[in-house]
Amino acid sequence: MKKPVIALLILPFLFFVSSCNRGKAADEVNGNEKKQTKQLDTIVKKTALTIDTVDYNKRMVAMSNNDTTGRWPVKAPYPLPGALLPYNRIIAYYGNLYSTRMGILGELPRNQMIKKLQGEIAKWQVADPTVKTIPALHYIAVTAQGAPGKDNKHRMRMPFKQIDTILSWAKPINALVFLDIQVGHSTVKAEVAELEKYLSLPNVHLGIDPEFSMKNGERPGSKIGHFTAADINDAIDILANIVRKNKLTPKVLVVHRFTQGMVKKYKEIKTVPEVQIVMDMDGFGDKVLKKDSYRSYIYREPVQFTGFKLFYKNDIRKNWVMYTPAELMKFTPKPVYIQYQ
Repeated sequence: MKKPVIALLILPFLFFVSSCNRGKAADEVNGNEKKQTKQLDTIVKKTALTIDTVDYNKRMVAMSNNDTTGRWPVKAPYPLPGALLPYNRIIAYYGNLYSTRMGILGELPRNQMIKKLQGEIAKWQVADPTVKTIPALHYIAVTAQGAPGKDNKHRMRMPFKQIDTILSWAKPINALVFLDIQVGHSTVKAEVAELEKYLSLPNVHLGIDPEFSMKNGERPGSKIGHFTAADINDAIDILANIVRKNKLTPKVLVVHRFTQGMVKKYKEIKTVPEVQIVMDMDGFGDKVLKKDSYRSYIYREPVQFTGFKLFYKNDIRKNWVMYTPAELMKFTPKPVYIQYQ
């Protein structure tokens, strides 16, 4: 991306060209000057649409938490202006309105759920006051199914009226909305395309779940599925096109992961200015297991940003204790997306 200094470098050149034209007719000179002024205005407008790269780099280093291996921060194109990351930490409640078992978002009544979410946001803001903490509702818009269904895809698309409900819940608290897809026997490309009208809204982002992507016809839930880089790149391409077409700020793409095999060929996942990728450590268990998983599959296979999932119930089984915000701030890199289920 062009940096703001380019306008300063071009300016002397424009004045030089203008001085070379002094011997020409006045109308020609005036015409050239108008053309040069227009060119300069174009350059200034373009450079005004870039981010403060110095500030961005500092934030990325801080997020990397003094990593010395060279993995973090990841080298990637600078994002478009208005990017959420690394300027914010997203705290999301996950679930589905048809189920009280799929997550906190569908388990509690609306007002109780929002109050609890705001309490978590406050805790995270105290744990890291250098980064603004913002709320999100992460809604499972496509759920994997054990039964094949009418089209034999082993997935169910939620009615749009439910997405509309989530949007209405998000508005009063200025929350982001994530639409999550479990493809079953379908594809990322097919399912994301169905949600384009919602993804074209400025505050709506995307989550994709490899666990239920069954490449060889297995029943979802019978084994852990996977995405390849090509699957993830399909989502990135669609999101990037939506951003460009609608002149939006960058979209956030959350990819869930808790095993080595869930994401294949991670080095081939593309990074573009229009999309910010979060690899979300999605497993439950005791602290030792979760930290080891984060280090093995998220830290050691860097893509761009990282997330961490916390389970209100499954992380406290067998006398386990759930991680606190302060403890997770010691991780390398620091997760910028936190999901509660």
